[in-house]
Amino acid sequence: MSGGEALLFWVLGPTCVLGALGLLFARKAVHAAMAMALVMVGLGIFYIAQYAEFVGIIQIFVYSGAVMMLFLFVIMTVGTESSISPIETISGQRAWGWILVLLFGGVAMYGVARVTFPEPVGLGGAQAEGTVTALAREIFSRQVISFEVLGSLLVIAVMGAMVLAHRERLVPRATQRVLAADRVRRNTFVAGKPAPGVYARHNASDVPALLPDGTPADVSVPRTLVARGQTVPVPYRGVDPAGTPPDAEAADTAPPSTRRGDQA
Repeated sequence: MSGGEALLFWVLGPTCVLGALGLLFARKAVHAAMAMALVMVGLGIFYIAQYAEFVGIIQIFVYSGAVMMLFLFVIMTVGTESSISPIETISGQRAWGWILVLLFGGVAMYGVARVTFPEPVGLGGAQAEGTVTALAREIFSRQVISFEVLGSLLVIAVMGAMVLAHRERLVPRATQRVLAADRVRRNTFVAGKPAPGVYARHNASDVPALLPDGTPADVSVPRTLVARGQTVPVPYRGVDPAGTPPDAEAADTAPPSTRRGDQA
């Protein structure tokens, strides 16, 4: 082992171990997913250092860059932390979990105890026919049972993620017809909420719409812009009998800083 390889091992080895511990003991699902991604990137670098470039690149691009980021995106979108309940919905799942863990640990220890290491042939001998061909031959011939078991575990993991993300609906989902009838019953926004913009020359979201009497409708502006103070004030005083707001000419001649969204 060269000095650079030894340095790489002693730097990435503890990092991967810490990432694995973070996956096991993290209290939030997002942190656990990030720790798993860290472990996968470290394993990919290990593969590349051992001249298994194909496996290392696939490990980083596919698993770390695609699969784990997809899981992380789903976790952050669904928000599993808000749906996890301390009450068990499946009776006896803790007991069966401990039984399966002990059984898996016993089988793993039995398998490790019976492992025999043949005489090493080196990477050149193991990959004499090419890295991709050697990997395919190893997976689909000697390790086909282990590969299928791993695929089954991934399917079980996906089903577990679906169970964690599932939320019980207490009331039926309101349809479009029910929502429309509720608006008519409450007499609020019967024709829909006003769209943002001023006259036909503006369509920016930070400019409030005008009500029939010429006053600005603050409800047409997104709440995020209102909280950030990024709205454009529209001090209209009403509409004259001809139907033209008195400040129309002033709005058209206003400087660009006060006419964001002007498409003219």
